[in-house]
Amino acid sequence: MHAAPKPNVIIIFTDDQGYGDLGCYGSPNIETPNIDRMADEGLRFTSFYAAPFCGPSRAQLLTGCYHARVDHSFNPGPGSKNGLHPNEVTIAEMLKPAGYATMHIGKWHLGDQSPLLPTDQGFDAFFGLPFSNDMWNYHPKMPPRDDEDALMKSIRRRAAYTGFAGQGRYYNVERGQGFPDPLPLMRDSNVVEKNPDQTQLTTRFTEEALGFIEANAAKNPFFLYLAHPMPHVPLFVSDKFKGRSSRGLYGDVIMEIDWSCGRILEKLRSLGIAENTLVIYTSDNGPWLGYGIDGGSAGLLREGKGSVWEGGVRVPGIFHWPGRIPGGRRTEAIAGTLDILPTVAYLAGVEAPSDRVIDGLNLWPLLSGESSSSPRGHFHYFGGARPGSFANYRGVRDARWKLHTRTDKSGAALPHELYDLGADPSEKFNRLKDHPDVVERLMTEVRAFRSDFKDHRRPHGRID
Repeated sequence: MHAAPKPNVIIIFTDDQGYGDLGCYGSPNIETPNIDRMADEGLRFTSFYAAPFCGPSRAQLLTGCYHARVDHSFNPGPGSKNGLHPNEVTIAEMLKPAGYATMHIGKWHLGDQSPLLPTDQGFDAFFGLPFSNDMWNYHPKMPPRDDEDALMKSIRRRAAYTGFAGQGRYYNVERGQGFPDPLPLMRDSNVVEKNPDQTQLTTRFTEEALGFIEANAAKNPFFLYLAHPMPHVPLFVSDKFKGRSSRGLYGDVIMEIDWSCGRILEKLRSLGIAENTLVIYTSDNGPWLGYGIDGGSAGLLREGKGSVWEGGVRVPGIFHWPGRIPGGRRTEAIAGTLDILPTVAYLAGVEAPSDRVIDGLNLWPLLSGESSSSPRGHFHYFGGARPGSFANYRGVRDARWKLHTRTDKSGAALPHELYDLGADPSEKFNRLKDHPDVVERLMTEVRAFRSDFKDHRRPHGRID
């Protein structure tokens, strides 16, 4: 176990931010000086993985498991009876017995009713949204009404202008589809506002985070999970950054998130705790390309949110810890959000859950510079699935090659497409027929993983 003082841990988790939406990841027109500084002073991953969309990615991050392992391959909507199982052990629950103060700020999306709320899953406090910021009565797909207010009209105009895919298809509220209710802002288990001013959410969540840090800096080690609702559409930004970016509204939103990161880093420095605080910056999935210019960019990677192409699941991954993580480094080693739990467990001197399979691996030797390689030889891809249904297995990659698979009628995985991610990160050229030896080697890994996975899959949570 790690013998040093227990570090504070902050995870900054953005929503639908593409791989190419930061200066340090090649954005040509979005300024992110604070996040770029984190990358310069820490370790930046170029093969860092999340899940294809919101709910699964959050389950994967907090449990250290592939989302399909915990049967959370879906997005629970308002009033859903499904979510993350209360018996799962989150990072917060793992750290609580070690004396950590824990707080979740921002977007949850793992269930909006007890016992599926953050305060049921190890967090002392919660201030944020129980699900996505578009799950409200101002969604652009809601049926038009004659008495629409200015906000609804502006959202429809924005969707039409951006190239939003699907503005002609509306939800059928009478059949229970769509989002007819206001968006709730919650404090712990209580709704404190409905349809909060979303232009102020990044600022409010940042101020809440700063208050939590200051309150605990001299008392407890702390774990802060700050999950910004942005840049998930609909995009909103405060007047501080409105019109500031040449990338338009999307760029404005990213600049405000960068400002938020800067405020947090400065708070750590001013309190004298920066050298005892690990800060991790990453995103839940790739860009929502169906929203046109209000969606982000995956850079040179193929496709975006909802897919298992690289643009859907490969995300920024930055680890910052002055004096502990050597700066100025970039790595192509494979890692992902599921590796955060065991890494934090090691650093905090606590045991990761040992009564169940955990897919994540301890990254500390790589982060600290003791090793130049990742403990992870492979990453497995899963798509979305309904609660309680089959695990939607979609493929595997190693350091160089990525094999997409398909499933036959018997449920067996078969090779489908093969890409050389080193030479072809955009997944344009299928090499399945050219490298049968690579295909067979990766299929051996697929068969072994799926056989073990089948015996160690756990249920999602459901309210009776």
